[in-house]
Amino acid sequence: MIRASRREPAEPVDRRVEHATVLHASTRRTPVPPLRRLVSVALWTVVVVCGLAYATSLAVPLWFQAHEQRLLVVTSGSMAPKFDAGDAVVMRRITDASQLKVGQVVSFWPLGSETLVTHRIVELRSMPVLTQDEETGQMVAAGGIGTEPEMRQYIITKGDANPVPDPNATPYTRVRGVILGVHHGWGWVLQWAGSATGRAVMLVPPLLSLATLEVLSMSDARRRAQRARKSEERRLDALLLG
Repeated sequence: MIRASRREPAEPVDRRVEHATVLHASTRRTPVPPLRRLVSVALWTVVVVCGLAYATSLAVPLWFQAHEQRLLVVTSGSMAPKFDAGDAVVMRRITDASQLKVGQVVSFWPLGSETLVTHRIVELRSMPVLTQDEETGQMVAAGGIGTEPEMRQYIITKGDANPVPDPNATPYTRVRGVILGVHHGWGWVLQWAGSATGRAVMLVPPLLSLATLEVLSMSDARRRAQRARKSEERRLDALLLG
């Protein structure tokens, strides 16, 4: 009589452990390659540096305007050594002739010119207002015969580096303002920042950097989605085979 052998029941396999292992592998974050991280840091550096430069180029003039002052760029050396071409001077507007004094440096429009000049006042004069005589073409004092001529305050100016005063007296009404201070070297920077080239240098690179960062981010998201899909497929295969 043959007795059937007794089989021991197979030990149950805990599929949850395998399932958890697969899930853990699928959700684990892939480390960023060093080159990819370096590229991101470089692009963000360009964005921050150029953005700060552009913001500064706008904020500096606005700060002076908020304090009722203006920055003017010096384009000649007629006032050397006080300031020279490429410097920036701080100007405050005047509202009355009494604010003008000998020794002040002022910015003004000379008669017959719309080019702003910045020179030192060497003399103040009260002179009659002149008008052109229609018959003779000569400049004569305004007003009729037997009346006092209208007087107006004029300034005589001279550049510190010039040997002689400016040729014409300037009425105070053509004085734009008094110079309060100077910032050496600011002029070239402000002039460049306000030019088309300066704007392009400060705006184009950060815009391109942001676009590149967006492309890289989309590429990273696509790769993560592909890895997640493959991990999900492996998980399903493991469950079906188990």
